[in-house]
Amino acid sequence: QDIGAQVRKGEKGTGIQYWKFTEEQILRDDHGKPVINAEGEKVKQTVRLERPRAFFATVFNAEQIDGLPPLQPKVEAEQTWKAQERAENILVASGAVIRHGEDDRAFYRPATDSIHLPDKGQFPSADNYYATALHELGHWTGHSSRLDRDLTGGFGSESYTKEELRAEIASMILGDELGIGHDPGQHVAYVGSWIKSLQEDPLEIFRAAADAEKIQGYVLGLELAREQSLQQEPTLEPKIQQIEIDGQSYAVIHADDLVQQNRRSVMGKVLAIEPDAVFTKFGKDAGGREQVAVHNPAKLDAIPALGSFASINYGADGFGKLSGNQHNKALEQHMGR
Repeated sequence: QDIGAQVRKGEKGTGIQYWKFTEEQILRDDHGKPVINAEGEKVKQTVRLERPRAFFATVFNAEQIDGLPPLQPKVEAEQTWKAQERAENILVASGAVIRHGEDDRAFYRPATDSIHLPDKGQFPSADNYYATALHELGHWTGHSSRLDRDLTGGFGSESYTKEELRAEIASMILGDELGIGHDPGQHVAYVGSWIKSLQEDPLEIFRAAADAEKIQGYVLGLELAREQSLQQEPTLEPKIQQIEIDGQSYAVIHADDLVQQNRRSVMGKVLAIEPDAVFTKFGKDAGGREQVAVHNPAKLDAIPALGSFASINYGADGFGKLSGNQHNKALEQHMGR
């Protein structure tokens, strides 16, 4: 009414129940005093309630209200980009195996613990792609090694319908959290099954919502863990060593701790030779650990279980490619230092 809108006479509202799981509270220090920020304002934090609170209300659809202006959310290009960037970071943080282009549909396959998506170009928008990916990531959390939900049901079965409802609610919550939105039309085929399931067991919606919240918490927890890991990584100062190969001196840049930036355990040492764009040598050191000589340190990210690497730079004059035998000598000197 403050904006001149009013429910149309004769319209009937819909009774709903909603829950409050968190609330904002003033952050206090160890002495119980409010924490003040640089602007002199009290800092607030969102805390989870030990006992969630239930509320009841009557709601009306916008079409039942006269004088209500249409909702026109203003989304800046930068906001959209950041939302998509965060969605991509969540997928990366999950560590889920995501395969593109093997099928024209999106699905999670429990047997291989892998998510399958069409090529990105087949989606109408980037937001649609990430919304779909997050829906499948919701199913991915149900694996026995994660939240351990029943994923055994075939298409159309009761357990399949229940799992789809959980993934759909979770993707809706995550879409709202990230700002990429949610397209309910993607899963309209399940609506009839959901209605039937909820008519037979009205309390199922509460169980589904609780599981969806667990999915959200699990996924965002992986994102937070990745952010904290990146923030704790030290700034590294590589060490430089001179080695000789067949009478020629080379400058070797050692950066053993770079492995920490990729969050890999130290299982070996790596030597990168530049500017050889072809030669790549894999092998084992005396302890049976992985070692490799590659032309480009950027490729290290694609190699599992790597330790550290050193880069040999030929310098402005260039000395041509090292032979396979020279690579081995360089590796031996580097490993033996």
